[in-house]
Amino acid sequence: MFYRETIRRLSVIAAMLLLPIAAIATTGDTVLLGGHIWTGAGSEATALVIREGRLTYVGDDATAKKYVDRTTRVLRLHGQFVMPGLVDAHMHPLDIVDLPFCDLDSRPTSLRELTQFVRACLKKYPVPVGGRLMVHQWNYVGGNQTDPQHPTLRAALDLASTDREIQLLGNDGHHGAFNSFALSHAQNAAGQVVGLSKRTLADDFAAYRTLVGVDEQGEPNGAVNEDARYTINLHSMMAVEYARVLAHPEWVAQRVNRAGLTAVTDAMADPATTEFWDKLSASGHMSMRANLAQFYDPERFRKAGGPVDYERMIAQATNIRAHFARNPLVRADTVKIFADGVLEGNPLAHPPTLPNGAVLSTLLQPRFSTEGGQLRLAGYVDTASPTCVAERGRAMAASDDEVHEFIATHGFHPAQCVISSGQLQHDAEVIMEFGRRFHTAGFNLHIHAIGDRAVRTAVDSIEAARAADGNAQTRDGLAHVQLAHPDDVARIGRDHLYIAYTYGWANVEHDYDMTVIPFLQRVTGDDYAALHAPDSYYEKNAYPVRATRDAGAILAAGSDAPVETRDPHPFYNISRALTRRIPGGEPLNASQSIGIQDALTAYTLNGARWLGIDRDAGSLEAGKSADFVILDRDLLQLAAAGRAVDIEKTQVRSTWFQGRPVYQAKKR
Repeated sequence: MFYRETIRRLSVIAAMLLLPIAAIATTGDTVLLGGHIWTGAGSEATALVIREGRLTYVGDDATAKKYVDRTTRVLRLHGQFVMPGLVDAHMHPLDIVDLPFCDLDSRPTSLRELTQFVRACLKKYPVPVGGRLMVHQWNYVGGNQTDPQHPTLRAALDLASTDREIQLLGNDGHHGAFNSFALSHAQNAAGQVVGLSKRTLADDFAAYRTLVGVDEQGEPNGAVNEDARYTINLHSMMAVEYARVLAHPEWVAQRVNRAGLTAVTDAMADPATTEFWDKLSASGHMSMRANLAQFYDPERFRKAGGPVDYERMIAQATNIRAHFARNPLVRADTVKIFADGVLEGNPLAHPPTLPNGAVLSTLLQPRFSTEGGQLRLAGYVDTASPTCVAERGRAMAASDDEVHEFIATHGFHPAQCVISSGQLQHDAEVIMEFGRRFHTAGFNLHIHAIGDRAVRTAVDSIEAARAADGNAQTRDGLAHVQLAHPDDVARIGRDHLYIAYTYGWANVEHDYDMTVIPFLQRVTGDDYAALHAPDSYYEKNAYPVRATRDAGAILAAGSDAPVETRDPHPFYNISRALTRRIPGGEPLNASQSIGIQDALTAYTLNGARWLGIDRDAGSLEAGKSADFVILDRDLLQLAAAGRAVDIEKTQVRSTWFQGRPVYQAKKR
């Protein structure tokens, strides 16, 4: 035994001695010297050696210089910060290209200003009578102030046009709004044009009742969210200008690289976009890796009798996975499903529109006022009162005169007697079966989950799927996790699920907070102290980043672009991961912040692992692809100096993919 162990040790030593000699015998195509390189592999370096698109050596300058001969390109970094190419694990890449169209760019506008803006768009982007104008990046939580001439979204859009369909695309991909002309074209399940109205909401569209905003008379107020938008426009979720993007697929890659990204998950990959990825791959401009989370909405795959046709969905997904099996830069082994929608209600509607995200508690019915032009919390409706119990007993059926009389008597709209906990995007049984079927077919699960009940259902689905096929090694995960119960945080950690947090959302913003927090928990005021009491449920459990990490979850990062902005702005998100505050503002539960190493790993190696590309990407190590970014500032030094807020100002100087620069910032 001693002899065998001695021989083994001598062999290891000999191998260690021979490795540098063999490596140095090969020169590099490109050698970068004098940088501050965060490798993402638990070490730092100053030099990189690249040969044929891969890293031959990562380490110190003295050794790297031995790879240089007269044919080698040598670049001196002069202390610049270098890190692995960034991985955005949840975005919508085909919709981040800046194109000329009617775009609110997430600016808060009053309804009066909205009318004027849409009129201007109709002049700039003429639409024929009977056609549709899409208004992109509508900010559904900022602005939207009413006035007597513009009491609802519908009224404001009607003042812009009554003979062309106007559709507002919420900047979150979940909210929408339409004018009367568009609402009149809603089709029921039988394909009949019956229009969205108080009457059809009671029968044809009863399933969408909680997704459609109404006015005092119960008529649609223009707000139409989530799947209810399908009744008017099948392309309502993400309105990609597909024909224009398909004509220039390189625009997507260029936009991705400009942000410092070298790998992305298309978090809602429509099977119809297969042609786009084929064309980009063949164009010579495929300067990134992509994981397609194929999206199949179970509600669009229902058979005539009502059951979901899982076999047809899986057959399509399997064909597309096989289609990309030999593409070294694109894979399609993941599927996406929505567990719920979002947690924002509309305090400016009358009655206020409740959030539709699925929560464990019963949503409250806050009363708001807009005295002095500022939104204020005026109290709550007692839904357990005899008045509300009686109102629910008569199924909320009331004439216009009765509604006005009720409001005059009680001071609130009878619709605020409704009891709701939001809703799952699909029946829980559908989400569970979707997970089991696709997991057994060899797919990873990528589940959108916002509310705490949706998070619980998503974890239930993944656990049941893993139990069904006995495979717990799959790359399953959740996106967003805005609110999670501590019991489910523990389960997420135990299951080692990936989470794509959008860290830039974990902060305090008064206008936004008023659309969420008063509906979830009783507050007595509308300032920071009232909305963010340290011991309140929302404050302790909103975006539980550190808690999920400590429990064992794998932190990734996803911008969800173009939600809120088409810019994936990874450094903004990294900064917020460390601070959880808008500069100069108060934090959202600072105890849930993470450090710079965790934030960078979320954007690099953890993201690469979730995409299944960590053998090639995610860290700078010998043998891996030379995918990296050179930045204008040192992120580690900023964090160490307590200047994490300055990280969001970071600019990419250059992005490299497979050993070549694919983006170079213009010199100022």
